[in-house]
Amino acid sequence: MSAPDTNTKTEERKHKPALIGIRASIIAGVALILALIFWVTMRGEEPATPETRIDGRTGEKVIVD
Repeated sequence: MSAPDTNTKTEERKHKPALIGIRASIIAGVALILALIFWVTMRGEEPATPETRIDGRTGEKVIVD
């Protein structure tokens, strides 16, 4: 059961350090996710087509035109 006479302003003032920590961790988490997305998109490159490839059936080199 909850207390019948809860003053939310007083409770918010009492828990201010914890609330600041929660907000800071949420901001840090979002910043890390955005940094990861940015890093992945910047590292993604078009695959380079090699001049020769290996034929999977025979193992011989095949020249690509």
